Formats: sequence, C-alpha cells, structure tokens
Amino acid sequence: MIKVTQKIVLPLSEIKFTFIVSPGPGGQNVNKTATTAQLRFNVLHSPSLPEEIRARLMALLGKKITGQGELLIKASRHRTQERNKQDALARLCQLIKRAAMPQRVRKKTKPTWASRQDRLTTKKRHGVKKALRRDKGE
Repeated sequence: MIKVTQKIVLPLSEIKFTFIVSPGPGGQNVNKTATTAQLRFNVLHSPSLPEEIRARLMALLGKKITGQGELLIKASRHRTQERNKQDALARLCQLIKRAAMPQRVRKKTKPTWASRQDRLTTKKRHGVKKALRRDKGE
C-alpha cells in the first residue's frame, strides 16, 4: 500500500513494473543490466481514485495517458533498479497530489482608476506623436 494523501491509498496490485535496458552512456555494464523502471498505472479504471481526482488527473496528464487510460512513467535517473522504482513511485505520487489539490477560483478584478488614466494618457501621447509625423510629411 502506498499512501499518497490522507484519503488516497494505492494498493501495489494496481501498479505494474517492468524493467528495461537503460539507453545512453554507461559503459559495458549498461548493455547487461535492465535498470530503467517503467511504471504502468491505469488511471481510467483505478478503484482507489475518487472520480473528481481521476478527472483532474486525466486533464492534467493529457497526452501522457495511453488510449487504454494507462499512465506510463519511465525512470532511469539512477544506476539501480530499486532506486529507479522508488523514483517512478515518487513521481506518480507527486502527480496524484497535484491533481488532488483543487484549483482556486479566479476572482474577477477591474483596473483601478489610476491605471485607466495612465493607459489613456499613454494613448493620447502616442496619438500626438503620430499626428506630428503626419503633419511633417504633407
């Protein structure tokens, strides 16, 4: 069981790990050991996620989710399988925590009187400058 927040707990049975050979530099050892952790988590069909958080997570991830509703996280920062596995789990928890925080509602504001006056004087100055150019050309 992975405790993401106080209300959200993910059982390990919902998370699938596969290990693949790491790409990039690393000498001869990189071709022999499968250290990159690939985490698969089905966001669409997970019973552990509340419906509102699932919707926010789907919107947050967008194109990172496969057609079947699976989130795929690839972790290859570290040299060992275990550390890459922990890194992938931490990234999954971070994404779910971000989706669990409700967005603040934006309050509409009006421009202040001074800012409106400032905008109008700037426009007036700009118009005067253009008018002076026009008079010289004729």
